[in-house]
Amino acid sequence: MKKYLSALLLALPLVAPATALAQNYPSKPLRWVVPYAAGGGSDFLGRTIGTALSARIGQPVLIENKPGGNTAIAAADVARSPADGYTVLSADNGTLVFNPALYKSLTYNPMRDFAPVTLMGRFPMILVVNPESGVASAKEFIAKAKAKPGSLNYASAGAGSPHHLAMELLKVEAGLFMVHVPYRGAAPALADVVGGQVPAMMVDYAAGASFIKSGKLKPLAVAHPTRLAQLPDVPTFAELGYKNVEAAALVGMVVPAATPADIVAALNKRVVETLKEPEVNKRLVEFGVEPVGNSPAQYAELLRRETARWHKLIHDLKITLD
Repeated sequence: MKKYLSALLLALPLVAPATALAQNYPSKPLRWVVPYAAGGGSDFLGRTIGTALSARIGQPVLIENKPGGNTAIAAADVARSPADGYTVLSADNGTLVFNPALYKSLTYNPMRDFAPVTLMGRFPMILVVNPESGVASAKEFIAKAKAKPGSLNYASAGAGSPHHLAMELLKVEAGLFMVHVPYRGAAPALADVVGGQVPAMMVDYAAGASFIKSGKLKPLAVAHPTRLAQLPDVPTFAELGYKNVEAAALVGMVVPAATPADIVAALNKRVVETLKEPEVNKRLVEFGVEPVGNSPAQYAELLRRETARWHKLIHDLKITLD
């Protein structure tokens, strides 16, 4: 018993400062690193939540765009930052799930270097085509691709992106052979689909909304468990018989791994509360994001499942970016 009490007393000084830190947290500005250039979906998500979060916590939230290296530059930066809850990263499934399978070596380790805070939002993928393609439905698209293997190209926002891997998933589930045409971002890929240079792509609603609304892109099916509120007449792939075709850009918040658990809990509470604010929620939904806001444990479990699912696909198809 004396030994136990001694160990407990020795541990108290270590616990007390962390608890005191959580009580005073945050007491200075937060640095929020976004691994993409300003203007994209992840940037919009960070700035929308960050502005409202700043008002809630009474501290500035400074968005820092740090693109490059397929998100690895920003990820490595945050992984090496002080683990005090004042540096956070917008991390998508490219950062935390795809990159470890796509690259033999990374400058960071998703499992070792980060602690999950919350999944902020999903950007579900949508199969879209140029209206002049003559394809009226997803069934017609799949039939056309099957009739002439290799005759259809598809665009993506880049090799290893959720857009790319969503189409690879459809190819596997539907037994298709199509040629991948990677671009540097969703915008140039969309421009070429709209222009007729490439007939199809998977895209999130946030990126493709203006073209869909104007009729320059035709949505055929959504890679989501349910139909999207913005596209109520567009079926899910599950409705068409492809229940495993579910794909989205998943954007969450992570912090350096050694961040104290009570700081992570405090940050989670504030971010989730911010996501539930009616005005924030409305802005995100209108933009094309499905707001989430789960617990660190729930987010960690989701990442575990997503890693198992996508690593199998990437390894089976021998996709590599090295």
